[in-house]
Amino acid sequence: MTNMVRPTISVALCTYNGEAYLATQWQSLIDQQLLPDEVVVCDDRSTDGTVALLQRLAAEAPFQVRILVNPQQLGFNKNFERVLSECTGDLIFICDQDDYWFPNKISVMTRYMQEHPDDQLAFCDAWVTDEHLQGRQNRFWTWIRFDELTQVRWKTGEMMEVMLDGNRVMGCATVIRRPFLEKVLPVPECIPGYIYDGWIGLVAATYNTIQFIDQPLQLYRTHVRQQVGVRQEEPAQRVRLRDRFARHRALKLAPLREKQSQLAIISRLLAERVPADAPGLAQLHRRLCHYTMRSCLPHDRLKRLIPVLRSLQQGNYNRYADAAANWYAPYLAALGDVLE
Repeated sequence: MTNMVRPTISVALCTYNGEAYLATQWQSLIDQQLLPDEVVVCDDRSTDGTVALLQRLAAEAPFQVRILVNPQQLGFNKNFERVLSECTGDLIFICDQDDYWFPNKISVMTRYMQEHPDDQLAFCDAWVTDEHLQGRQNRFWTWIRFDELTQVRWKTGEMMEVMLDGNRVMGCATVIRRPFLEKVLPVPECIPGYIYDGWIGLVAATYNTIQFIDQPLQLYRTHVRQQVGVRQEEPAQRVRLRDRFARHRALKLAPLREKQSQLAIISRLLAERVPADAPGLAQLHRRLCHYTMRSCLPHDRLKRLIPVLRSLQQGNYNRYADAAANWYAPYLAALGDVLE
């Protein structure tokens, strides 16, 4: 960190019945090349030996530890909200109880934040492993289809578009500047399709102030007892041409109306937190308009023609097609909107 003022560093750790895996994650914090200044733990009323284990670990930790036990169970969204609000460091690293951080994680991500002062958040990749942290099955970004093309879109300012395709921000791989919490907290009670880390990513994407570090800096443990976990995305099921004209119109409209409702709620939630001229909002509003049009087309097929062709000409059918879809899928969708 030569010639740079070292920021103070907090680790925000949430626990709930994590006794089986916590010691391994804790040791990876102790083994960091750059130690945090504090670790703040919020336990959501564990019923196993998690709190007692935390107290033993904290007694010998080479950093300050604060252990908070919620007076009543909050659930993971509000538990992370609380632990983030309790941190005092300039940079806050979000931490799950069951992963393993490589020794250079904090140092690499801290240096990135020092060298990119305009970025409010950054997230790294991880290796996906089994319950025993054995085997490196895949890069986590492969699971969530954060591939090279998607990364290019992100880097060129389409981070909101990418986030609306699906969350790419894994909370336990994230560092956030503490002042930015004012824009993020409190976490809304219900964000359709997202949890707390997706909400943080959406807010930061609205401001174009979130970037990624293309390195796997931790192991991501997968096991059946995960309270919060991400599973590999499955490509959307393709709808064949003959199916489009055999199904009932209500079946066709249902997913479009669900998507429109999701986008409308996210738009309302973000409007309460960010200024109207925030750069990412235009991308959100364009997508919302497209799905509003598709979900509200009149029964008269002739009256559908103009709005569908206009949106096709604007590139929206191509823009919002699933990445795994055939090249002709956007045109098939437009045809279906006119004829079904």
